[in-house]
Amino acid sequence: MARGRHTHRRRIGAVVAIVVAVAGVLVLAFGGVAYAAYRYEKGHADRILPGVRIAGVDVGGMTRAEAARAVRPIVRSDLRAQLSVTIGQDHWTTTLGALGRRAAVARAVDGAMRAGEGLGTFDRAWHRIRDEALGVDLPLQYRTTGDGVDPWVRRIARDLYVAPRDASIGLDGGLTDVRFTHAKTGLEVAQRSAATAVRRALAAGDDAVVLRTRPVQPKITDDTLGPTIVVHVDRNELDLYDGFHVIRTWDVATAKPGFTTPAGDWTIYDKQVDPTWHNPAPDGWGAGEPLVVGPGPGNPMGPRALYITAPGLIRIHGTSDPASIGRYASHGCIRMQNADVTTLYPMVSVGTHVLVVGYRPASAGYWDTPPSKDS
Repeated sequence: MARGRHTHRRRIGAVVAIVVAVAGVLVLAFGGVAYAAYRYEKGHADRILPGVRIAGVDVGGMTRAEAARAVRPIVRSDLRAQLSVTIGQDHWTTTLGALGRRAAVARAVDGAMRAGEGLGTFDRAWHRIRDEALGVDLPLQYRTTGDGVDPWVRRIARDLYVAPRDASIGLDGGLTDVRFTHAKTGLEVAQRSAATAVRRALAAGDDAVVLRTRPVQPKITDDTLGPTIVVHVDRNELDLYDGFHVIRTWDVATAKPGFTTPAGDWTIYDKQVDPTWHNPAPDGWGAGEPLVVGPGPGNPMGPRALYITAPGLIRIHGTSDPASIGRYASHGCIRMQNADVTTLYPMVSVGTHVLVVGYRPASAGYWDTPPSKDS
């Protein structure tokens, strides 16, 4: 009986030893396979797993640099796509690349390199060995960088800009009469909102943007033009305009032969009540005249004076010689009757335009009146 028990124990021990040996062999074999898989994966870790795409381009098995090169043709094609802007009947077109559109190639390649990183080492190696597709297609993302949009929008704005036109009364080419320019509304593109609309279209993948203009109002309209003085030397008259309408006309005296009331577009730069007269030419035509004459009845400028920017110290003023009004009698200034210049004075301000037009007839002599005034 004792001998049988010992035999049975030996058999069990042999079986256990065999099982342990087989298990050890399996462990060693599995460990060897795992180690081999680890070594294989480490040796191929610089390559993307099979079956990975970027924007439809198969980059499986490629290195980072190879994947970037493989994607670039589709990027170039995408950036040659065009975006058009339409404003009314006008169109402008440029490429996405010119607008600063750029592809995030490096980011996409990074994503491809990380594809399947949730798999174990053995599974990753198994995919590589069997060339088993991972089935991942990563999008190629685009962004707009740089200042490509703003210069393009500025160019469009310059092309389309229509400057507003202020209302004005000016001189004709020969300085013989006035011309009337009516106010006109201009047009412009709101550049900031236009650039925003273009960027939104780029982000949305749109290929067209429709923009609108907005009106630009003139600073001076027909209704706000205000007063303008027009002196007609050829007929010795002063017209006061309110806007484009003559509201008062007065007779004046202008320069006698040898002197000039200069034609041109001038401006009132000063106004004086009861001005003091300073002899402008004590060594010339003013020789023998007082150097200074204060306010009063004998003052050559009368009770009011409007100083204008014309050369030669030209003024519109009253007179101590009312008989000269309507004649070519001054040294260049524009004389008015004292009552008339007193009426005109508060109707205009510093900054008012004074247009002097026309010329004294060549045949006119001192104290003559214009031919149109001759009776």
